[in-house]
Amino acid sequence: MSRQLLLDVLPAPAPSLENYIPGPNIEALQAANDLAPGRALYLWGADGSGRSHLLRGLTSLPGLRHYFPAAGSTDILRQLADSDGRHADLIAIDDVQQLDEAAQAVVFALYNRWRESAASPHAFSLVLAGDRAPLSMPLREDLRTRLGWDLVFRLEPLSDADKLAALQLQAESRGVNLTPEVLNWILTHLERDMRKLSRLIDELDRYSLSARRPITIPLLRTMLADPNTNRQ
Repeated sequence: MSRQLLLDVLPAPAPSLENYIPGPNIEALQAANDLAPGRALYLWGADGSGRSHLLRGLTSLPGLRHYFPAAGSTDILRQLADSDGRHADLIAIDDVQQLDEAAQAVVFALYNRWRESAASPHAFSLVLAGDRAPLSMPLREDLRTRLGWDLVFRLEPLSDADKLAALQLQAESRGVNLTPEVLNWILTHLERDMRKLSRLIDELDRYSLSARRPITIPLLRTMLADPNTNRQ
C-alpha cells in the first residue's frame, strides 16, 4: 500500500494550554496559568495524566521559558542555576523521577537560586513534574523536600468523556473527521493512555490519506492489523 501522501499530512498540534483538556484538573491548570515569578509548582500523576502536555504548554507561551526533560542534557540548566541575572521567566523540568545524581545536584542548586531570587527583580517561576508525590520520589532527601516547598497538585486521569473531547479536539485541529462511532470504538477496544491514543490519531490520519479512504471502523481495524503501520 502506498505511503506517498505522508507529506500531505498536517503536523500534529504542539502541546499548548489551549488544547489541554483539564477534566478534573482545572485547579492545577488555573494555578499553572496564574504562576507568578518567585512561585514554584509541582505536578504529579500517573503516565498519561497530562503532566508533559501541561509543562510544554506553559513553556510555549511568550517569554524566556525553558522546558527540560529529565533525561536530557543539564548543561543549560546548570548555567541557569549558576547565573546571577534573570535569564528565564519560567523553567520547567519534566519526569523528575528519572533524574540521575548529577542532574539532582543541578536541580537542587536551581531550587536554591529560585528561593534566593524570589523577592528580587531576577525572580522566575519553577515548574516540575513527576509520577508520584514529592516525598515518595526516588531522589536525594533535600531535593524531595524542595519539591513540596510551594504549590503541589496531583493530576487525576481523564474520564472517558474528557478523553473523547481531547481526541476530538486533536482530530479537528488536523482537519480529521472522526465520527462518534470511531471514537467510542477506540476507547472501548484500545489502551486508554492519552499519549498512545494521540499517536494513534496521528497514524490513523496518515493511513486514511495513503489509502484514500475515509476513517471508519473497518479502516481502523485494517490499520491495526497492518504490520507496516508505525505505531508506538
